[in-house]
Amino acid sequence: MSTTLELISHSPEETQSIGRLLGAKAQPGDVFLLVGPLGAGKTCLTQGIAWGLGVKEHARSPTFVLVTRYKGRLTIHHVDLFRIEDAAEAVDLGLDEYLNGDGVCVVEWAEKASEVFSNQCLWIEMEYGDEEPVRRLKLHTEGYRYDPLIKALAAQEGIEKCC
Repeated sequence: MSTTLELISHSPEETQSIGRLLGAKAQPGDVFLLVGPLGAGKTCLTQGIAWGLGVKEHARSPTFVLVTRYKGRLTIHHVDLFRIEDAAEAVDLGLDEYLNGDGVCVVEWAEKASEVFSNQCLWIEMEYGDEEPVRRLKLHTEGYRYDPLIKALAAQEGIEKCC
């Protein structure tokens, strides 16, 4: 069974609000895999997820350190795979520890190591909308793990659904 939800964000603040809802509903072991071009809002969404988990600080892109941890209701492991060349490098980072832990793992540029991830992850594809600063977010998962989270987002007032 696969589930898909498409959303429209009209601003960085709306993207962060979507992330806050994801973080507020996140459970231990959740894995959010973010895909999209530079500037599509992956780190912005991650900031919202962190805030939804009760993190007080401002999440920053971990491009040069590859993994940053933040403490909230659950630990969030913010992973950035932009600089890796292949999936083997992701494995060498110790990615399994973050993916199979009891925190929440958010992976930017997840497509660079797609074969490493199980089907028990929530893929979030982000792309530019028709005009700045609009963004399209497509949430997709296999199985049932993220159904409550996706249903909560679909029912949330103030978030524009697409298609």
